[in-house]
Amino acid sequence: MTVATTDLDRLKSGADQLFSKKKLAGFSIPLVIIAYLVYIFFAFDVPGLYSRADMDNARTLVADSYSYKMHVTRDNRSAEVDISIEGRRNGTYPEDGSPDWVTRGEETVIDLGQGHIATFGPEIVTYTIPGYGTFRAEPGRSGVNATFPDGDLPGWINASKNRVAITTEAGRFTVTRNRTEVFRYFNGWEAFWFTLDSPYYGLSVGEVAGRAVQGEAGDIFTAFWTNSMWRHQDVAWALFETVLMAFLGTFGAGLIALPLAFLAAKNFAPLMAVRFAMRRMFDFLRGVDALIWTIILARAFGPGPLTGALAILVTDTGTFGKIFSEALENVDKAPIEGVQSTGASAIQRYRFGVIPQVVPVLISQLLYFLESNTRSATVIGAITGGGIGLLLTQAIITQQDWEKVTYFIVLIVLMVMAMDWISGILRRRLISGDGTGH
Repeated sequence: MTVATTDLDRLKSGADQLFSKKKLAGFSIPLVIIAYLVYIFFAFDVPGLYSRADMDNARTLVADSYSYKMHVTRDNRSAEVDISIEGRRNGTYPEDGSPDWVTRGEETVIDLGQGHIATFGPEIVTYTIPGYGTFRAEPGRSGVNATFPDGDLPGWINASKNRVAITTEAGRFTVTRNRTEVFRYFNGWEAFWFTLDSPYYGLSVGEVAGRAVQGEAGDIFTAFWTNSMWRHQDVAWALFETVLMAFLGTFGAGLIALPLAFLAAKNFAPLMAVRFAMRRMFDFLRGVDALIWTIILARAFGPGPLTGALAILVTDTGTFGKIFSEALENVDKAPIEGVQSTGASAIQRYRFGVIPQVVPVLISQLLYFLESNTRSATVIGAITGGGIGLLLTQAIITQQDWEKVTYFIVLIVLMVMAMDWISGILRRRLISGDGTGH
């Protein structure tokens, strides 16, 4: 009885100790995670980041993604007035044309809506602001001779001797010695389909469709395809270059990695020195990120899509070499022995006894990495100067056409979704023989 009681006490004591350890681990792990998050909070200066954040700039950036600016610009030296979309030369209205809210003449009147009226006269420019009054300025060589309504200047007016900037809910009015400019925002992507010089600009969908039925379909497509503002032709080619970089890099790496994988597999390379050398080479190739290889190869081969494809190829050769060698080490010996019993050569044993077993793994990994590398090719293209990544970088650097940045990002997302969908179909067809998705 005493022995049984002692054993029971020992078991109870052991259970209590085990429970205490698990309880300690259950509390300590969350505490460690919380302590690490607190460290990150201060190490990355999150409070400072929040204090430096400018919500006005954030709102402007968001607004620019789905809107565009119309620029009405006066050359203060010649008094000439230009009207353009985003200030672009290929988006400039002809001298005898203008939007309905701008009236050209000896005195150009710009109706910004809500009672805001800007006027470009021969010598003086004015801006009438409801609830505030009329601002007048006479720009010249000595600077901007400005006259404001009585009272202190509000915070939305920034004035100096050589520059005055007025920002209201209706738009922005800027005067310098050499130029007077009015910005007005509109929602949408202006001239996305046709440029101002196209005969189809400003037509409704029904009118364009009617002209297409009347035999102008080819001209309509050409006008859209050669749009000099949105560059649809260049964008389509850039998307093709991005997919091409990913395709060449991925499948080129697969073709190189497969034969090398045999030299890294235990059951196909009996010499340990050979296996060790191949595995370390794979570690080296995949250990260096594709972006680093991109910079290195760009110095060697110059910028271009081929450099991006080579960067993907080098990195994925190391990754595929590891994956393929592990797949080869797990093959079943029975099919190989069956092929060997027929008197087949070594190459035939590999072809009919080994390859069919690893094909599902090879195809699955190749297609998965093709989808992943399509995204990577966007960033790589920004460095090597090719693909949609280059156009995206150019649009971001200009800090003007943020609606184009949105357009390119939407296209990139659609491209990745399409590659995911296509690779899924190919995996089902090539691996399971089912292309229906069920």
